[in-house]
Amino acid sequence: MSVDDHRLGRITCGPILYSVIMNRFNMNTDELKDLSKAGPEVVTDEKGLLYMKRFRDLFDPLKVDLAPIEALAALRYAGKAMHLLQERWGAKHDLSEGRLGVLFRLFRCGDLPLGELADDLAMTPRNITGLVDHLERDGLVERVPDADDRRSVRARLTAAGRERIDGIWKEGFDHQHELVKGMTETDLAQLRHLCLLLVENARKELGK
Repeated sequence: MSVDDHRLGRITCGPILYSVIMNRFNMNTDELKDLSKAGPEVVTDEKGLLYMKRFRDLFDPLKVDLAPIEALAALRYAGKAMHLLQERWGAKHDLSEGRLGVLFRLFRCGDLPLGELADDLAMTPRNITGLVDHLERDGLVERVPDADDRRSVRARLTAAGRERIDGIWKEGFDHQHELVKGMTETDLAQLRHLCLLLVENARKELGK
Protein backbone atom coordinates (compact mmCIF):
# COMPACT_ATOMS: atom_id res chain seq x y z
CA MET A 1 0.00 0.00 0.00
CA SER A 2 1.39 3.42 -0.98
CA VAL A 3 1.63 6.39 1.36
CA ASP A 4 -1.32 8.02 -0.41
CA ASP A 5 -3.38 4.83 -0.13
CA HIS A 6 -2.45 4.62 3.53
CA ARG A 7 -3.63 8.18 4.10
CA LEU A 8 -6.79 7.51 2.13
CA GLY A 9 -7.44 4.47 4.30
CA ARG A 10 -7.21 6.63 7.39
CA ILE A 11 -9.70 9.12 5.97
CA THR A 12 -12.26 6.73 4.54
CA CYS A 13 -12.43 4.59 7.66
CA GLY A 14 -12.93 7.63 9.91
CA PRO A 15 -16.72 7.23 10.35
CA ILE A 16 -16.28 3.52 11.03
CA LEU A 17 -13.62 4.21 13.64
CA TYR A 18 -15.89 6.77 15.27
CA SER A 19 -18.77 4.30 15.36
CA VAL A 20 -16.70 1.54 16.90
CA ILE A 21 -14.86 3.68 19.44
CA MET A 22 -17.72 5.94 20.47
CA ASN A 23 -20.58 3.44 20.31
CA ARG A 24 -19.51 -0.19 20.40
CA PHE A 25 -16.82 0.31 23.06
CA ASN A 26 -18.58 3.06 25.01
CA MET A 27 -20.16 0.98 27.73
CA ASN A 28 -22.92 2.17 30.00
CA THR A 29 -23.40 1.07 33.59
CA ASP A 30 -25.66 -1.85 32.70
CA GLU A 31 -23.12 -3.21 30.21
CA LEU A 32 -20.38 -3.05 32.83
CA LYS A 33 -22.28 -4.67 35.69
CA ASP A 34 -20.10 -7.75 35.30
CA LEU A 35 -16.63 -6.62 34.24
CA SER A 36 -15.54 -10.20 33.65
CA LYS A 37 -18.06 -10.52 30.80
CA ALA A 38 -18.88 -7.01 29.55
CA GLY A 39 -17.17 -5.06 26.82
CA PRO A 40 -14.71 -6.27 24.19
CA GLU A 41 -12.98 -9.63 24.48
CA VAL A 42 -9.43 -9.07 25.75
CA VAL A 43 -6.78 -11.55 24.63
CA THR A 44 -2.97 -11.77 24.56
CA ASP A 45 -0.83 -11.32 21.44
CA GLU A 46 2.42 -13.11 20.58
CA LYS A 47 4.40 -10.60 22.65
CA GLY A 48 2.30 -11.25 25.73
CA LEU A 49 0.47 -7.91 25.43
CA LEU A 50 -3.28 -7.51 25.83
CA TYR A 51 -5.49 -6.25 23.03
CA MET A 52 -9.20 -6.12 22.12
CA LYS A 53 -9.83 -8.97 19.69
CA ARG A 54 -13.01 -7.74 18.01
CA PHE A 55 -11.53 -4.29 17.46
CA ARG A 56 -8.45 -5.70 15.75
CA ASP A 57 -10.46 -8.22 13.72
CA LEU A 58 -12.67 -5.43 12.40
CA PHE A 59 -9.87 -3.17 11.27
CA ASP A 60 -6.98 -5.44 10.32
CA PRO A 61 -8.33 -5.81 6.73
CA LEU A 62 -8.05 -2.04 6.22
CA LYS A 63 -4.25 -2.22 6.50
CA VAL A 64 -3.98 1.10 8.31
CA ASP A 65 -1.95 2.04 11.37
CA LEU A 66 -4.28 1.09 14.20
CA ALA A 67 -1.81 1.50 17.06
CA PRO A 68 -2.99 4.99 18.16
CA ILE A 69 -6.67 4.10 17.76
CA GLU A 70 -6.32 0.80 19.62
CA ALA A 71 -4.46 2.47 22.47
CA LEU A 72 -7.01 5.27 22.87
CA ALA A 73 -9.95 2.85 22.66
CA ALA A 74 -8.34 0.74 25.41
CA LEU A 75 -7.79 3.87 27.49
CA ARG A 76 -11.43 4.86 27.11
CA TYR A 77 -12.53 1.35 28.10
CA ALA A 78 -10.25 1.41 31.15
CA GLY A 79 -11.54 4.82 32.17
CA LYS A 80 -15.16 3.73 32.02
CA ALA A 81 -14.41 0.53 33.92
CA MET A 82 -12.64 2.47 36.68
CA HIS A 83 -15.46 5.01 36.81
CA LEU A 84 -18.00 2.24 37.39
CA LEU A 85 -15.87 0.61 40.08
CA GLN A 86 -15.47 3.97 41.83
CA GLU A 87 -19.23 4.55 41.67
CA ARG A 88 -19.89 1.08 43.10
CA TRP A 89 -17.45 1.67 45.93
CA GLY A 90 -18.92 5.10 46.65
CA ALA A 91 -22.44 3.66 46.66
CA LYS A 92 -21.41 1.43 49.57
CA HIS A 93 -20.95 4.65 51.54
CA ASP A 94 -23.98 6.47 50.04
CA LEU A 95 -21.67 8.82 48.12
CA SER A 96 -21.23 9.44 44.41
CA GLU A 97 -17.79 9.48 42.80
CA GLY A 98 -17.94 13.27 42.57
CA ARG A 99 -18.88 13.75 46.22
CA LEU A 100 -16.14 11.36 47.27
CA GLY A 101 -13.66 13.41 45.27
CA VAL A 102 -14.69 16.61 47.02
CA LEU A 103 -14.51 15.02 50.47
CA PHE A 104 -11.07 13.49 49.82
CA ARG A 105 -9.69 16.77 48.50
CA LEU A 106 -10.95 18.77 51.47
CA PHE A 107 -9.72 16.06 53.84
CA ARG A 108 -6.19 16.29 52.43
CA CYS A 109 -5.98 20.03 51.69
CA GLY A 110 -8.24 21.70 54.23
CA ASP A 111 -10.81 24.30 53.23
CA LEU A 112 -10.54 25.48 49.62
CA PRO A 113 -12.14 28.13 47.40
CA LEU A 114 -14.79 26.56 45.18
CA GLY A 115 -12.91 27.66 42.06
CA GLU A 116 -9.71 25.99 43.20
CA LEU A 117 -11.65 22.87 44.13
CA ALA A 118 -13.11 22.77 40.61
CA ASP A 119 -9.64 23.11 39.07
CA ASP A 120 -8.17 20.41 41.32
CA LEU A 121 -10.90 17.93 40.40
CA ALA A 122 -11.05 18.94 36.70
CA MET A 123 -14.71 19.94 37.01
CA THR A 124 -16.71 22.96 36.01
CA PRO A 125 -17.63 25.53 38.69
CA ARG A 126 -21.28 24.60 38.13
CA ASN A 127 -20.60 20.92 38.87
CA ILE A 128 -18.65 21.76 42.02
CA THR A 129 -21.44 24.04 43.20
CA GLY A 130 -23.94 21.20 42.80
CA LEU A 131 -21.73 18.71 44.64
CA VAL A 132 -21.09 21.11 47.50
CA ASP A 133 -24.83 21.87 47.69
CA HIS A 134 -25.58 18.16 48.18
CA LEU A 135 -22.79 17.66 50.70
CA GLU A 136 -23.89 20.76 52.59
CA ARG A 137 -27.46 19.48 52.80
CA ASP A 138 -26.08 16.20 54.16
CA GLY A 139 -24.15 18.09 56.83
CA LEU A 140 -20.75 16.95 55.54
CA VAL A 141 -19.47 20.24 54.08
CA GLU A 142 -20.07 23.89 54.89
CA ARG A 143 -19.43 27.12 53.02
CA VAL A 144 -17.31 29.71 54.80
CA PRO A 145 -16.17 33.21 53.77
CA ASP A 146 -12.71 33.59 52.25
CA ALA A 147 -10.70 35.91 54.48
CA ASP A 148 -8.37 36.76 51.59
CA ASP A 149 -11.05 37.44 48.97
CA ARG A 150 -14.50 38.72 49.88
CA ARG A 151 -15.83 37.67 46.47
CA SER A 152 -14.83 34.06 47.08
CA VAL A 153 -16.42 31.30 49.15
CA ARG A 154 -14.53 28.34 50.54
CA ALA A 155 -15.74 24.79 51.18
CA ARG A 156 -14.79 23.12 54.45
CA LEU A 157 -15.45 19.74 55.99
CA THR A 158 -17.75 19.72 58.98
CA ALA A 159 -16.97 17.53 61.97
CA ALA A 160 -19.42 14.98 60.55
CA GLY A 161 -17.75 15.16 57.14
CA ARG A 162 -14.29 14.66 58.61
CA GLU A 163 -15.49 11.70 60.63
CA ARG A 164 -17.16 10.21 57.54
CA ILE A 165 -14.13 10.46 55.27
CA ASP A 166 -11.70 9.48 58.01
CA GLY A 167 -13.49 6.16 58.22
CA ILE A 168 -13.20 5.32 54.51
CA TRP A 169 -10.07 6.98 53.04
CA LYS A 170 -7.80 4.01 53.80
CA GLU A 171 -10.26 1.71 52.06
CA GLY A 172 -10.06 4.04 49.06
CA PHE A 173 -6.29 3.67 48.87
CA ASP A 174 -6.57 -0.11 49.14
CA HIS A 175 -9.17 -0.03 46.37
CA GLN A 176 -6.74 1.77 44.04
CA HIS A 177 -3.93 -0.66 44.85
CA GLU A 178 -6.20 -3.51 43.77
CA LEU A 179 -6.71 -1.85 40.39
CA VAL A 180 -2.98 -1.75 39.65
CA LYS A 181 -2.22 -5.26 40.87
CA GLY A 182 0.46 -6.86 38.71
CA MET A 183 2.05 -3.54 37.72
CA THR A 184 5.57 -2.65 38.82
CA GLU A 185 6.67 0.79 39.99
CA THR A 186 8.23 1.26 36.57
CA ASP A 187 4.94 0.31 34.91
CA LEU A 188 3.04 2.81 37.04
CA ALA A 189 5.53 5.60 36.39
CA GLN A 190 5.25 4.93 32.65
CA LEU A 191 1.45 4.80 32.86
CA ARG A 192 1.39 8.13 34.66
CA HIS A 193 3.78 9.66 32.15
CA LEU A 194 1.83 8.44 29.12
CA CYS A 195 -1.53 9.58 30.49
CA LEU A 196 -0.16 13.05 31.22
CA LEU A 197 1.51 13.16 27.81
CA LEU A 198 -1.93 12.53 26.29
CA VAL A 199 -3.30 15.38 28.39
CA GLU A 200 -0.56 17.72 27.16
CA ASN A 201 -1.14 16.70 23.53
CA ALA A 202 -4.90 17.20 23.94
CA ARG A 203 -4.30 20.68 25.37
CA LYS A 204 -2.20 21.56 22.34
CA GLU A 205 -4.94 20.34 20.00
CA LEU A 206 -7.57 22.31 21.90
CA GLY A 207 -5.40 25.41 21.64
CA LYS A 208 -5.20 25.29 17.83
